[in-house]
Amino acid sequence: MAKTSSIHVRVEPEVKEQVEKILVTLGMTSAEAINIYLKQIILNNGIPFQIKAPQFSDEMLDAIKEAEEIEKKPENDKSNKTNDEFLEDFHNEITD
Repeated sequence: MAKTSSIHVRVEPEVKEQVEKILVTLGMTSAEAINIYLKQIILNNGIPFQIKAPQFSDEMLDAIKEAEEIEKKPENDKSNKTNDEFLEDFHNEITD
């Protein structure tokens, strides 16, 4: 048996749980998946996939901005209104 070396990695518990659920369906342990990843780095002489910043659509950027504004001032959140107030706002938005 080949000698092994240890790598200790900290991950968020939710990430670990999700990964383990996927790997068990593949009949694989986290250690085996990490070994495959490391071998692919060697074979590719780099990360075996493209790493890039996420590119969001204008609509998504607007939604993120709106969520951040609601977080700062929850009282301005339209979803906190009554149904009648919501419908009135909705009607005004589509007729403007």
